[in-house]
Amino acid sequence: MSQQPAPTPVVSRRIATVPNVISFVRLLGVPLFLYLLLGPRHDVAAVVVLAVGGTTDWVDGYVARRLGQVSRLGELLDPFADRLYILATLIGFTVRDVVPWWLTAALLLRELVLGVALLVLRRFGYGPPPVHYVGKTGTFVLLLAFPVMLLADAAPDASAVIEPIGWGLAWWALGLYWAAAALYLAQTARLVRAARRAPRAGRVSTPDEAVAG
Repeated sequence: MSQQPAPTPVVSRRIATVPNVISFVRLLGVPLFLYLLLGPRHDVAAVVVLAVGGTTDWVDGYVARRLGQVSRLGELLDPFADRLYILATLIGFTVRDVVPWWLTAALLLRELVLGVALLVLRRFGYGPPPVHYVGKTGTFVLLLAFPVMLLADAAPDASAVIEPIGWGLAWWALGLYWAAAALYLAQTARLVRAARRAPRAGRVSTPDEAVAG
């Protein structure tokens, strides 16, 4: 007997849902992390906040699918929280000299490239492309690399062991990040070519409007 494909979850416009509360709590961790990192410099506490905020990335999406509470707001909050964690971490780590400027520039350049691609898609009447698992994996690995790198900076005695692990994860995440960007750019090029061939009246937005990860 052939296996039936999993049904597509219904996307609602509800705001007060369990996964959205989880996403909001994750967002509250961003200013707390920056305060701990740049204020009193409680690095161990900052590592804990960052690790919890990064490793719980999948929780809100899992809960949304499990409880049937997939919402438009949740689709926007999840990648927004990821990006905010990454941006805050890059700013804090660059200020503290935990990561070199070129790593920050490479990651921010990728975001700039995707931002331009989104503007091009909007110009041709399309919404943002769906999140790709390569980009999602890159985000997860990056949010895992950051606390390891901070821990190496906070514990010099163990840095000889911890620092290579953090940098290995960072290089892996950077590769996945740019691989995902290449996939999004290829998809953008296909949509733009299709839009130019089709009459303006026939253009429609992409069905999945989740922000690219």
